[in-house]
Order: sequence, then C-alpha cells, then structure tokens
Amino acid sequence: MQSLDTLYREHHAWLVKLLLRKLDSREGAADIAHDTFEHLLRQGSALQALREPRAYLTAVAQRLAISQHRRQILEHAYLQALQAQPEALAPPPETRLMIMQALETICRVLEGLSPRTRTIFLLSRLDGLSHLEIAAALHISPKAVQKAISQVLQHCYAVIYAHDV
Repeated sequence: MQSLDTLYREHHAWLVKLLLRKLDSREGAADIAHDTFEHLLRQGSALQALREPRAYLTAVAQRLAISQHRRQILEHAYLQALQAQPEALAPPPETRLMIMQALETICRVLEGLSPRTRTIFLLSRLDGLSHLEIAAALHISPKAVQKAISQVLQHCYAVIYAHDV
C-alpha cells in the first residue's frame, strides 16, 4: 500500500511527461495530472488496493483528458451557435455561464453511464421515444428500458449532489 503523498512524489513528474507527449500543452498536462491525483484523493480507501499505480494513473488521466476534450467540443459548438444568432437574441453573459455549467453537468452525467444506458437515456429524453419504442429499437425488454432510465436518474442525482457539496 502506498500513500497518496508517496504516489504523488514518485509518479507526478512521470505522468506530466506522459500527458505532455499526448497533449502538446504543459498547462493542460499539469491540469490533468492534478485532476488525476485529485481523483485518487477522492477514492480514499481504493489506494490500498492499487497494485499498478502507473497503469491506474494512465487510465484515469486518459479518461479525464477525453472528458475534457468532449467538454471543449461542446463548449465550442455552443459558442459557434451563439455567434450565428443575431446579437439581439444572444443571451447575456450570466445566462451563457449558467448554460455552460449546465452543459458541463450533463457531460459529467453522460460520461458516467454505460454506452447502452446512455443510448436509452438519449432516445428517451432527446428523441422523445417511449419505453416500448426504445425496447423495440434496441431489441430489449421494456423492463430493461425502465431499469436503465431509473439508473440514469439515480446517477444524475448522485453527480449533481456530489458537484454541489
């Protein structure tokens, strides 16, 4: 078992170098390395079971980098949509900030779902399909759709509650 302090001292510089090769940004690499160790800090007792720290750090850092990239794409798309609107229709800066925060929360929620559960949720909420329509489209039972929607809602509450605390 290693302490977080030991893990940080032994692997932080290595992780930043690894990320730097992939991201071409020293600040971005440092930010994701920081977020990776912050993730470990939140895991607490999971540190005790960590056998391959570099493999684990790499996996967490890659997931965080992908997550950050997805948020940047979403933010860019939103800003482009804003620019396409006449100035009179553009929301004020406070509203834009609230929208960006909501989009980040949605991204965090969607990233925490399995691909099938994410698909079920999006078919339900974005496409407006009923549970029966989703079940037919995905060749699963309506009960499986209902269970997935329930999982999504529980996950949403957990993500939002964890973010607000």
